[in-house]
Amino acid sequence: MKLDWHGEDGGAGATIIRDFFVEGESDRLTDVLLCAPSHLEPVPCCSVTRESLRKGLAVSVDKAERQHRALRGALADHQVRCHLLAAHADLPDLCFTRDTGVATPWGLVALNPAMPHRAREADHVAQALSRLGARPVRRIREGRIEGGDICLARRGLLILGISGERTDEAGAHAFAEPFAANGWDILRYPFDPHFLHLDTQFCMLDAHHALACVDVLDDGFLAAVEARGITLLPVSYKEARGLGCNILSIDGRTILMGAGHDDVAARISAAGFQGIALDVSQFAACGGGIHCMTMPLRRTAG
Repeated sequence: MKLDWHGEDGGAGATIIRDFFVEGESDRLTDVLLCAPSHLEPVPCCSVTRESLRKGLAVSVDKAERQHRALRGALADHQVRCHLLAAHADLPDLCFTRDTGVATPWGLVALNPAMPHRAREADHVAQALSRLGARPVRRIREGRIEGGDICLARRGLLILGISGERTDEAGAHAFAEPFAANGWDILRYPFDPHFLHLDTQFCMLDAHHALACVDVLDDGFLAAVEARGITLLPVSYKEARGLGCNILSIDGRTILMGAGHDDVAARISAAGFQGIALDVSQFAACGGGIHCMTMPLRRTAG
Protein backbone atom coordinates (compact mmCIF):
# COMPACT_ATOMS: atom_id res chain seq x y z
CA MET A 1 0.00 0.00 0.00
CA LYS A 2 1.55 3.27 -1.06
CA LEU A 3 0.02 6.27 0.67
CA ASP A 4 1.57 9.67 1.25
CA TRP A 5 0.63 11.53 4.43
CA HIS A 6 1.29 15.23 4.86
CA GLY A 7 1.13 17.60 7.80
CA GLU A 8 3.18 20.37 9.32
CA ASP A 9 6.49 18.57 8.78
CA GLY A 10 5.39 16.62 5.69
CA GLY A 11 6.24 13.32 7.37
CA ALA A 12 4.30 10.14 8.01
CA GLY A 13 3.60 11.03 11.66
CA ALA A 14 2.60 14.62 11.03
CA THR A 15 -0.29 16.44 12.64
CA ILE A 16 -3.52 16.13 10.67
CA ILE A 17 -4.85 19.44 9.37
CA ARG A 18 -8.55 19.69 10.17
CA ASP A 19 -9.43 23.11 8.76
CA PHE A 20 -11.51 21.49 6.04
CA PHE A 21 -13.39 18.27 6.72
CA VAL A 22 -16.66 16.52 5.91
CA GLU A 23 -18.46 13.75 7.80
CA GLY A 24 -21.71 13.64 5.85
CA GLU A 25 -22.91 14.62 2.36
CA SER A 26 -25.85 16.64 3.65
CA ASP A 27 -24.39 18.41 6.69
CA ARG A 28 -24.37 22.21 6.48
CA LEU A 29 -22.03 23.24 3.68
CA THR A 30 -19.79 26.18 4.60
CA ASP A 31 -16.90 26.02 2.09
CA VAL A 32 -16.61 24.67 -1.43
CA LEU A 33 -13.94 24.55 -4.13
CA LEU A 34 -14.94 25.48 -7.68
CA CYS A 35 -13.20 26.32 -10.93
CA ALA A 36 -14.53 28.60 -13.66
CA PRO A 37 -15.03 26.85 -17.04
CA SER A 38 -12.70 29.19 -18.93
CA HIS A 39 -11.31 26.29 -20.95
CA LEU A 40 -14.27 23.93 -20.95
CA GLU A 41 -14.47 21.67 -23.97
CA PRO A 42 -16.07 18.27 -24.51
CA VAL A 43 -13.57 15.48 -23.89
CA PRO A 44 -14.96 12.23 -25.35
CA CYS A 45 -14.08 10.12 -22.32
CA CYS A 46 -17.60 9.24 -21.16
CA SER A 47 -20.77 8.06 -22.90
CA VAL A 48 -22.71 11.28 -22.24
CA THR A 49 -20.07 13.48 -23.87
CA ARG A 50 -19.67 11.11 -26.81
CA GLU A 51 -23.43 11.24 -27.38
CA SER A 52 -23.37 15.05 -27.15
CA LEU A 53 -20.62 15.18 -29.75
CA ARG A 54 -22.57 12.87 -32.06
CA LYS A 55 -25.43 15.34 -31.81
CA GLY A 56 -23.16 18.21 -32.84
CA LEU A 57 -22.32 19.76 -29.46
CA ALA A 58 -20.33 22.98 -29.61
CA VAL A 59 -19.61 24.29 -26.13
CA SER A 60 -20.13 28.00 -25.51
CA VAL A 61 -17.58 29.09 -22.92
CA ASP A 62 -19.41 32.40 -22.46
CA LYS A 63 -22.65 30.60 -21.67
CA ALA A 64 -20.85 28.13 -19.41
CA GLU A 65 -19.25 30.99 -17.48
CA ARG A 66 -22.65 32.66 -17.01
CA GLN A 67 -24.07 29.39 -15.72
CA HIS A 68 -21.11 28.97 -13.38
CA ARG A 69 -21.51 32.50 -12.01
CA ALA A 70 -25.17 31.72 -11.29
CA LEU A 71 -24.10 28.61 -9.38
CA ARG A 72 -21.64 30.63 -7.32
CA GLY A 73 -24.35 33.20 -6.68
CA ALA A 74 -26.76 30.54 -5.43
CA LEU A 75 -24.10 29.17 -3.10
CA ALA A 76 -23.26 32.65 -1.79
CA ASP A 77 -26.97 33.33 -1.22
CA HIS A 78 -26.91 30.40 1.20
CA GLN A 79 -23.79 31.60 3.02
CA VAL A 80 -21.43 29.11 1.38
CA ARG A 81 -17.89 30.43 0.89
CA CYS A 82 -16.72 29.74 -2.66
CA HIS A 83 -12.97 29.14 -3.08
CA LEU A 84 -11.99 29.51 -6.74
CA LEU A 85 -9.35 27.35 -8.36
CA ALA A 86 -7.43 28.96 -11.24
CA ALA A 87 -8.43 27.53 -14.60
CA HIS A 88 -5.74 25.91 -16.76
CA ALA A 89 -5.74 25.77 -20.55
CA ASP A 90 -4.49 22.17 -20.63
CA LEU A 91 -7.11 20.91 -18.16
CA PRO A 92 -10.54 21.27 -19.83
CA ASP A 93 -12.37 19.23 -17.15
CA LEU A 94 -10.93 21.14 -14.19
CA CYS A 95 -14.30 22.79 -13.56
CA PHE A 96 -15.52 19.36 -12.38
CA THR A 97 -13.61 19.79 -9.13
CA ARG A 98 -15.29 16.87 -7.31
CA ASP A 99 -13.15 14.19 -8.90
CA THR A 100 -9.66 15.16 -7.79
CA GLY A 101 -10.06 15.45 -4.03
CA VAL A 102 -12.42 14.91 -1.14
CA ALA A 103 -12.70 16.23 2.39
CA THR A 104 -13.00 13.48 4.99
CA PRO A 105 -13.44 13.50 8.78
CA TRP A 106 -9.62 13.55 9.02
CA GLY A 107 -8.88 16.21 6.45
CA LEU A 108 -8.52 16.53 2.70
CA VAL A 109 -7.50 13.56 0.58
CA ALA A 110 -6.00 13.95 -2.90
CA LEU A 111 -7.37 11.28 -5.22
CA ASN A 112 -5.94 9.43 -8.20
CA PRO A 113 -8.14 9.98 -11.29
CA ALA A 114 -7.98 7.37 -14.03
CA MET A 115 -7.92 9.55 -17.15
CA PRO A 116 -4.46 11.01 -17.95
CA HIS A 117 -5.73 14.57 -18.41
CA ARG A 118 -7.58 14.34 -15.10
CA ALA A 119 -4.68 12.75 -13.22
CA ARG A 120 -2.73 15.98 -13.79
CA GLU A 121 -5.53 17.90 -12.08
CA ALA A 122 -4.79 16.27 -8.72
CA ASP A 123 -1.43 18.04 -8.39
CA HIS A 124 -2.95 21.34 -9.53
CA VAL A 125 -5.73 21.07 -6.94
CA ALA A 126 -3.36 19.99 -4.15
CA GLN A 127 -1.18 23.05 -4.78
CA ALA A 128 -4.21 25.35 -4.75
CA LEU A 129 -5.48 23.87 -1.50
CA SER A 130 -2.08 24.33 0.12
CA ARG A 131 -2.36 28.03 -0.66
CA LEU A 132 -5.61 28.00 1.31
CA GLY A 133 -3.63 26.61 4.23
CA ALA A 134 -5.07 23.12 3.85
CA ARG A 135 -2.66 20.71 2.26
CA PRO A 136 -4.10 17.24 1.69
CA VAL A 137 -3.33 14.99 4.63
CA ARG A 138 -3.29 11.98 2.35
CA ARG A 139 -2.64 11.17 -1.30
CA ILE A 140 -3.98 8.02 -2.91
CA ARG A 141 -1.28 6.45 -5.07
CA GLU A 142 -2.55 2.90 -5.48
CA GLY A 143 -5.24 2.07 -8.00
CA ARG A 144 -7.65 4.68 -9.37
CA ILE A 145 -10.35 6.61 -7.58
CA GLU A 146 -12.45 9.67 -8.47
CA GLY A 147 -14.65 11.81 -6.25
CA GLY A 148 -17.84 11.10 -8.18
CA ASP A 149 -17.66 7.56 -6.83
CA ILE A 150 -17.32 8.61 -3.17
CA CYS A 151 -20.39 9.21 -1.02
CA LEU A 152 -19.95 10.04 2.65
CA ALA A 153 -23.62 9.29 3.13
CA ARG A 154 -23.63 10.30 6.79
CA ARG A 155 -21.36 9.93 9.79
CA GLY A 156 -20.47 6.25 9.99
CA LEU A 157 -21.59 5.24 6.48
CA LEU A 158 -19.35 5.38 3.39
CA ILE A 159 -20.68 4.30 -0.03
CA LEU A 160 -18.20 3.68 -2.85
CA GLY A 161 -19.00 3.15 -6.52
CA ILE A 162 -16.59 0.89 -8.41
CA SER A 163 -16.89 0.78 -12.20
CA GLY A 164 -13.45 -0.74 -12.69
CA GLU A 165 -12.48 2.13 -14.98
CA ARG A 166 -12.76 5.49 -13.19
CA THR A 167 -12.58 3.86 -9.76
CA ASP A 168 -11.16 0.39 -9.29
CA GLU A 169 -10.98 -2.03 -6.36
CA ALA A 170 -7.46 -1.01 -5.39
CA GLY A 171 -8.30 2.69 -5.28
CA ALA A 172 -11.53 2.10 -3.36
CA HIS A 173 -9.71 -0.10 -0.83
CA ALA A 174 -6.95 2.48 -0.32
CA PHE A 175 -9.45 5.28 0.23
CA ALA A 176 -11.62 3.22 2.60
CA GLU A 177 -8.81 2.09 4.92
CA PRO A 178 -9.09 4.84 7.57
CA PHE A 179 -12.88 4.61 7.51
CA ALA A 180 -12.73 0.88 8.16
CA ALA A 181 -10.15 1.41 10.89
CA ASN A 182 -12.53 3.83 12.59
CA GLY A 183 -15.52 1.50 12.48
CA TRP A 184 -17.43 2.99 9.56
CA ASP A 185 -19.91 0.84 7.65
CA ILE A 186 -18.59 0.63 4.07
CA LEU A 187 -20.91 -0.26 1.21
CA ARG A 188 -19.19 -1.02 -2.10
CA TYR A 189 -21.19 -0.97 -5.32
CA PRO A 190 -19.72 -2.44 -8.54
CA PHE A 191 -21.45 -1.08 -11.67
CA ASP A 192 -21.01 -0.86 -15.42
CA PRO A 193 -18.69 1.97 -16.57
CA HIS A 194 -21.36 3.16 -19.01
CA PHE A 195 -22.71 5.17 -16.06
CA LEU A 196 -19.37 6.93 -15.39
CA HIS A 197 -19.71 7.64 -11.64
CA LEU A 198 -21.92 6.71 -8.72
CA ASP A 199 -23.14 10.31 -8.47
CA THR A 200 -24.79 10.08 -11.88
CA GLN A 201 -27.08 7.39 -10.43
CA PHE A 202 -27.27 8.07 -6.70
CA CYS A 203 -27.00 11.22 -4.53
CA MET A 204 -27.90 11.89 -0.90
CA LEU A 205 -30.51 14.54 -0.09
CA ASP A 206 -30.19 14.24 3.68
CA ALA A 207 -28.95 11.56 6.05
CA HIS A 208 -31.98 9.36 5.37
CA HIS A 209 -33.11 10.20 1.81
CA ALA A 210 -31.43 9.81 -1.57
CA LEU A 211 -32.16 10.20 -5.26
CA ALA A 212 -31.65 6.86 -6.99
CA CYS A 213 -31.89 5.75 -10.61
CA VAL A 214 -33.78 2.59 -9.73
CA ASP A 215 -33.99 1.59 -13.40
CA VAL A 216 -30.28 0.82 -13.47
CA LEU A 217 -29.06 0.40 -9.89
CA ASP A 218 -28.68 -3.22 -8.87
CA ASP A 219 -31.51 -4.59 -6.71
CA GLY A 220 -28.98 -5.83 -4.17
CA PHE A 221 -27.51 -2.34 -3.82
CA LEU A 222 -30.96 -0.77 -3.49
CA ALA A 223 -31.88 -3.28 -0.78
CA ALA A 224 -28.60 -2.67 1.05
CA VAL A 225 -29.16 1.09 1.03
CA GLU A 226 -32.76 0.76 2.23
CA ALA A 227 -31.63 -1.66 4.96
CA ARG A 228 -29.50 1.20 6.27
CA GLY A 229 -32.56 3.38 6.74
CA ILE A 230 -32.28 5.42 3.53
CA THR A 231 -35.52 6.14 1.66
CA LEU A 232 -35.00 6.20 -2.10
CA LEU A 233 -36.69 8.75 -4.35
CA PRO A 234 -36.74 7.13 -7.80
CA VAL A 235 -35.26 8.89 -10.81
CA SER A 236 -35.75 7.52 -14.32
CA TYR A 237 -32.88 6.48 -16.54
CA LYS A 238 -33.66 9.34 -18.92
CA GLU A 239 -33.52 11.88 -16.08
CA ALA A 240 -30.30 10.39 -14.71
CA ARG A 241 -28.75 10.38 -18.19
CA GLY A 242 -29.30 14.14 -18.26
CA LEU A 243 -27.62 14.50 -14.84
CA GLY A 244 -30.95 14.86 -13.01
CA CYS A 245 -29.63 12.72 -10.15
CA ASN A 246 -26.49 14.84 -9.80
CA ILE A 247 -27.46 17.32 -7.09
CA LEU A 248 -25.85 19.17 -4.19
CA SER A 249 -27.43 19.20 -0.74
CA ILE A 250 -26.52 22.44 1.03
CA ASP A 251 -27.97 21.64 4.44
CA GLY A 252 -30.12 18.52 4.25
CA ARG A 253 -33.11 20.58 3.12
CA THR A 254 -31.97 22.97 0.37
CA ILE A 255 -31.00 21.17 -2.83
CA LEU A 256 -29.22 22.68 -5.83
CA MET A 257 -30.20 20.80 -8.97
CA GLY A 258 -30.05 21.13 -12.72
CA ALA A 259 -32.92 22.91 -14.46
CA GLY A 260 -35.27 20.98 -16.72
CA HIS A 261 -35.78 17.98 -14.44
CA ASP A 262 -39.37 18.65 -13.49
CA ASP A 263 -40.16 15.12 -12.31
CA VAL A 264 -37.15 15.12 -9.99
CA ALA A 265 -38.07 18.57 -8.69
CA ALA A 266 -41.62 17.41 -7.95
CA ARG A 267 -40.40 14.32 -6.09
CA ILE A 268 -38.00 16.18 -3.84
CA SER A 269 -40.58 18.88 -3.14
CA ALA A 270 -43.16 16.25 -2.17
CA ALA A 271 -40.58 14.76 0.21
CA GLY A 272 -40.14 18.12 1.97
CA PHE A 273 -37.01 19.46 0.30
CA GLN A 274 -36.53 22.86 -1.31
CA GLY A 275 -35.15 22.46 -4.81
CA ILE A 276 -33.32 25.33 -6.49
CA ALA A 277 -33.02 24.71 -10.24
CA LEU A 278 -30.02 26.13 -12.08
CA ASP A 279 -29.22 25.95 -15.78
CA VAL A 280 -26.05 23.86 -16.09
CA SER A 281 -26.76 22.58 -19.59
CA GLN A 282 -23.27 23.35 -20.91
CA PHE A 283 -21.73 21.18 -18.21
CA ALA A 284 -24.30 18.41 -18.44
CA ALA A 285 -23.54 18.06 -22.15
CA CYS A 286 -19.92 17.46 -21.14
CA GLY A 287 -20.92 14.75 -18.66
CA GLY A 288 -21.11 16.63 -15.36
CA GLY A 289 -23.73 18.26 -13.15
CA ILE A 290 -23.79 20.37 -9.99
CA HIS A 291 -22.45 17.57 -7.78
CA CYS A 292 -19.50 17.14 -10.17
CA MET A 293 -18.81 20.89 -10.26
CA THR A 294 -18.48 21.28 -6.49
CA MET A 295 -15.87 19.93 -4.08
CA PRO A 296 -17.16 20.46 -0.52
CA LEU A 297 -14.28 21.49 1.71
CA ARG A 298 -16.14 21.86 4.98
CA ARG A 299 -19.52 20.85 6.33
CA THR A 300 -20.75 21.26 9.88
CA ALA A 301 -23.18 18.89 11.58
CA GLY A 302 -26.48 20.45 12.63
